[in-house]
Amino acid sequence: MAEPLPIVMVPGLLCTPRLYLDQIPALRRFAPVTVADHTHDDSISGIARRILSLAPPRFALVGLSMGGYVAFEMQRQAPDRVLKLALLDTTARPDTPEQTDQRRRQIDLAQTGRFDGIAELLFPRFVAAARQTDRALQDIVRTMAHETGAEAFVRQQTAIIGRTDSRPGLAAIGCATLVLVGEEDALTPPDRAAEMAAAIPDVRRVVVPDCGHLSALEQPEAVTHALVSFLTA
Repeated sequence: MAEPLPIVMVPGLLCTPRLYLDQIPALRRFAPVTVADHTHDDSISGIARRILSLAPPRFALVGLSMGGYVAFEMQRQAPDRVLKLALLDTTARPDTPEQTDQRRRQIDLAQTGRFDGIAELLFPRFVAAARQTDRALQDIVRTMAHETGAEAFVRQQTAIIGRTDSRPGLAAIGCATLVLVGEEDALTPPDRAAEMAAAIPDVRRVVVPDCGHLSALEQPEAVTHALVSFLTA
């Protein structure tokens, strides 16, 4: 039997390994799983280099939101090492000026002692409308923000602001790719997933009903099923 393909998972902005806690046990039945640390660098290229320096020689790569931005860069830097790619609730597009302005305002909050309110500020955009009063989900997001901390958040937002446009390279992605999105994702909506899926040669697209941006937390069973099905095919 062939050796199982290790899996590297990259969380999103303000997210920690808790983001994937429901998926990890199922995936570990088939392969070793590592959740990457994306908190130490202020550029997507730097984050990608650091993760690659610690990653197995060849692996499957999973990234949600900011994790998807990092995944694109890792695939560009080491295309021969990424043998499968799962892009969850992300986009290949760069920031719009409006998005960059919002991020700079959030950076200012974090740098002036108001970081504790950022999770509450972002939560309504992170989840589907029906989950906006979900206390358990709010607690997870708040805990992940606390674990990330203000300084790492500033580095992450700085990296996201400076990210490149990944659309020109989509057709060159040579590995099997899963593009998954929550049907009610307000931050990286389904049309962004469709745009990526239309350009990537070997692609599987999944739209998760009743789900916003944090699909791995909002609809864990559906996301786990999609990942297991894709990564074990």
